[in-house]
Amino acid sequence: MTAQPEHHDVVPPMRTLAELRAALNVWGFPGDLQSFEKELADADLDDLTRVREITQAYRHRVMLRCDPQAMAALMRSTEDVAYELGQKMAEGNAR
Repeated sequence: MTAQPEHHDVVPPMRTLAELRAALNVWGFPGDLQSFEKELADADLDDLTRVREITQAYRHRVMLRCDPQAMAALMRSTEDVAYELGQKMAEGNAR
């Protein structure tokens, strides 16, 4: 596992596969780079739609890691989310 950098509002460049690989190596969740490589290797490279879907999914994962609000949302406990959902449902039923 690589050491994770401090969060910033700057998203690393990911215009090429090499840049995406570098971003996944630094910013990706554990195992992301290996999963990306496996999915890409298993994909039919003539199926550009599938290749685009794979790259977009992993770009999105890097962008999540660069967004402090997204990371805070991911770190919330199940109990916290369930409580908030229960509150919102109760408010909706009260109307």
